[in-house]
Amino acid sequence: MASKFNIRVTMRTVQGFEPLCDFYIGTDREAAIGLFQQLEADDEVNEGAILQLDFIELMNGLPVYLNIKHCSLQQLACNCKTITKEVFKQRNLALG
Repeated sequence: MASKFNIRVTMRTVQGFEPLCDFYIGTDREAAIGLFQQLEADDEVNEGAILQLDFIELMNGLPVYLNIKHCSLQQLACNCKTITKEVFKQRNLALG
């Protein structure tokens, strides 16, 4: 079974980080890594961060966290646009 890749957006609450949404970004490892590297975010651990991007590989249905980045609300808006654009290109322009 092929691995699947997701980018999960989580936000800090009083209970800790809680999932906000998941972006399914496909089964192509190289494309998934390339997309995650494009995202605007801070790679450094930031205890005060409110938004977090988790790069997840689902292997046999089990999540493996590959990387974590922290971002601002402004960066998240740009990242949603980037993810949507790149997934659209992968699914529509790679067909022919």
